[in-house]
Amino acid sequence: MHSYNLYTRLQWVAMAIILLVLAGCSNPLVPASRPVQVTPLTLQPGASTTKTVSPQKSDWTTYHYENTRAGYIASMADPQRLTRAWNTQLDGAVYGEPLTVGGHVLVATENDTLYSLDGATGQILWHTNVGTPVEQSSLPCGNISPLGITGTPVYDSATGLVFAVAEITGPAHILVGLDASTGVVKVRRVADPKGMDVVAHQQRAALALANSTVYIAYGGLAGDCANYHGWVVGSKTDGTGPLLSYQVPTTREGGIWAPSGPAIDAAGRLYVAVGNGETTQGGWDHSDSILRLSPTLQLEDGFAPQNWQDENARDADLGSMGPLLLPNGLIFADGKSGLGYILHSNALGGVGGQAQVAQICPSFGGAATNGTHIFVPCTSGLRQLVLNAGKVTMGWVASDQLTGSPVIGGNTIYAMNPSDGGLYALDSATGKIRANVTVGQVSRFATPTLAAHHIYVGTLTGVVGVSVE
Repeated sequence: MHSYNLYTRLQWVAMAIILLVLAGCSNPLVPASRPVQVTPLTLQPGASTTKTVSPQKSDWTTYHYENTRAGYIASMADPQRLTRAWNTQLDGAVYGEPLTVGGHVLVATENDTLYSLDGATGQILWHTNVGTPVEQSSLPCGNISPLGITGTPVYDSATGLVFAVAEITGPAHILVGLDASTGVVKVRRVADPKGMDVVAHQQRAALALANSTVYIAYGGLAGDCANYHGWVVGSKTDGTGPLLSYQVPTTREGGIWAPSGPAIDAAGRLYVAVGNGETTQGGWDHSDSILRLSPTLQLEDGFAPQNWQDENARDADLGSMGPLLLPNGLIFADGKSGLGYILHSNALGGVGGQAQVAQICPSFGGAATNGTHIFVPCTSGLRQLVLNAGKVTMGWVASDQLTGSPVIGGNTIYAMNPSDGGLYALDSATGKIRANVTVGQVSRFATPTLAAHHIYVGTLTGVVGVSVE
């Protein structure tokens, strides 16, 4: 009898411990987050790094070459042949677009490591790991594992630093600024704004730089789980001062995740594409939109389709492709619904206030333009639009497998076929294939980087350099 009572008491104690543990977990299948301590690093006042790399005018220092996200280098010769020159294996998948500075290729991996490679040979010049990435099993949903650096970094010529945002275990998002010539970390700070549910957010959008500020956009994880909102955060390039921040005023969702990230005009104003929000009735909550923010991240203006409530309900929003800045103060926007919009940057128009709406295609990623034509990454295949007198009309359509985000070199369009790992060069006037080469397995949103005689593509195992002949 005595042993039976002891056994029963032990059972009750074990059950009580289990109940206490479960009571403290909102989701027992997801480990609880823990505080992350990050010791800030900042540049000394007026300091800049020693630049042993020599920046060039044609350097590709941000997503799609410049802050308009045009992705266009006019002086590049058209190819007769593409040849894989080198393939460098790294410590993780590359989701962001490679950058080039002074003949060096700068890339970041999902293992939270930044690399500098020799652009001609692919030799690793330096590499720096900035944290431990987050396993997907520790997140409420998502489709990248491990989750480290996903958004395309940005290079600042004023300081000589390359900036990236790394998700590290905890979790937390940290902004790091590394000397592009040595890989030494010069700036390091937490990039999560006050009040943000860190575990619910993913930093997929490309970073942007203007006004001596690095701009960081956040959305949710694949699966749209947990309590996330669209955010834009700004940090001074020297790492000092409080973070600037803007939160989309919807009850939930409204992520800013398009891979091209914020576009920035000559006045330093930001334009972002916002995804669907939880609201499906009542007043516009600034979801399913193109918003304009001031350099200090104050909301200045916005646009939403007339049927934004229905698009929110159907997950058919504008958030899947970033805004593209066009000549003469125009903007092109497209998204999941298949409707494309021309907007006036100085007067976005509010709900239903577009300058033009046309049936184009559902699109994901980042578009490109040479000023007279727009090239759109449609789910049905790369598509050309003709831009004339502030209006767009339909041009050619490429293969339905060619869905990657395009860039333009001379009279040639370069884009990935994610299904076969092929890089394709197309005549910009006709859409006919000039050349192609296999680079390997890439992410859905992989987009090429152009240099004088090379093209660089991030893959799920590293970086490939392609010779243009």
